[in-house]
Amino acid sequence: MLRKHLRRVLPSHQSIRDNRYIARFGHRLQHHNLWHLHRRSVAGGIAAGLFAGLIPGSNPVQFTAGALLAVAFKVNLPLAVLVTLYSNPFTIVPLYLLAFEIGAWFSGTQNGVVSQPAFPELHWHNLMHELWSWMMMLGEPFLIGLPLLAASLAII
Repeated sequence: MLRKHLRRVLPSHQSIRDNRYIARFGHRLQHHNLWHLHRRSVAGGIAAGLFAGLIPGSNPVQFTAGALLAVAFKVNLPLAVLVTLYSNPFTIVPLYLLAFEIGAWFSGTQNGVVSQPAFPELHWHNLMHELWSWMMMLGEPFLIGLPLLAASLAII
């Protein structure tokens, strides 16, 4: 019953191919795995979204990364973009702290005892520069832990 409902709601391959916005990108966005729900496509789309969701930056950066990963691996594009929303203003701080702890554990920094770095005072005129400086202050544990956590979430 769910499958019938989804077939009615989801666009057909022909309607995707004929869409004027998608047609601009040629064959890159017309692969059937990018738009249809089946086991490999859905699992891959979720994995791509989980990985892209931890990329530092705002949602458009994560959406773009999720879409690029979906196109590169030919997995479900809408799911890859949608799943990146798990990292939001409420969850990103605990996720980044977990990544920092994982990186500290793997790198052996301070024998597992990690002092939490202070978050800087942000000003709108140079927000990205200050965020980048703060991330560089986190150093090796964060740069090791973030890809490890992203890969672990994608694999799981």
